[in-house]
Amino acid sequence: MRRLKILTWHTHGSYLLYLTQAPHDFYVLAKQGRPPGYGGRGGHLPFGPNVHDLPVEEAAGQELDCIVFQDDHQYLEDQHRYLSPAQRRLPKIYIEHDPPRQNPTDEKHVVQDANVMLVHVTHFNDLMWHSVAPTRVIDHGVIAPEAQYTGELDRGLVVVNNIATRGRRLGADVFHEARKRVPLDLVGMGAEQAGGIGEVLHRDLPAFAARYRFFFNPIRWTSMGLGVIEAMMVGLPIVALATTEMTSVIRDGHNGFIDTDRGRLVDLMQLLLKDRSLAAHLGENARRTAMERFNIERFVRDWNDLFAEVTGVAATTQRHAA
Repeated sequence: MRRLKILTWHTHGSYLLYLTQAPHDFYVLAKQGRPPGYGGRGGHLPFGPNVHDLPVEEAAGQELDCIVFQDDHQYLEDQHRYLSPAQRRLPKIYIEHDPPRQNPTDEKHVVQDANVMLVHVTHFNDLMWHSVAPTRVIDHGVIAPEAQYTGELDRGLVVVNNIATRGRRLGADVFHEARKRVPLDLVGMGAEQAGGIGEVLHRDLPAFAARYRFFFNPIRWTSMGLGVIEAMMVGLPIVALATTEMTSVIRDGHNGFIDTDRGRLVDLMQLLLKDRSLAAHLGENARRTAMERFNIERFVRDWNDLFAEVTGVAATTQRHAA
């Protein structure tokens, strides 16, 4: 399979890092000052040499094979503003990272074009969105970290970006309620506003998380978060609300605890603080689940197959060495 030239945007940095493990060249739109959504390959993530900055003013002159959208304004506005007519006729993929916000069952997706491939990151998202576009589901893929679970801290870890401003959808109230009874540390962008520690760089997070007894996910309504999967890869047991795709990943009492009863989850977090051996056992099962379902090789293979399908170029299972 020849290397493809793929245009995309820096929408979710960690997802872009994993997506670009595929053996292709990714051109990431950039603007001066690198505002949100136009950061190119900038930032602290260890992108490989196959990830290239593409200034928006140069985009129309870049040879490309495929366009991968990741947000509505990219699909509705940017392609018409920055790309040539010929580029807009290229194969197109739209990655939907979230479930519908306005209506859980009847909200129409922005993509209503049968010529655009709509990729959902969870089967739950595919179930809930209403669209006439063809769809695929590609589960997340995560690079297994070197850090491994130790669990010596008698505390739980919560990783949510901007929880103070994103409110109930991201479980701000659930987090604050649980923290009254369980010692919890919050990290992520804007965590200080909610009494948390602050942001921990992506490369440092596995070793940072490995010391905690368990990982608590208070989010009500989102996709299967990469933060949860990355914690599972380290070997942390997961305590989470039984919502969205989480119910297909966490088995209650096997690799963590899952429930819609917030009181029961608090009781179980307290149990994990008392029983370190139980936490380690559940965490090892969580790590095994993540290695089986969310390994980076499967993720790259799925994306290679899809790129081959939409572009007509034969697929390969080779992984790019970042």
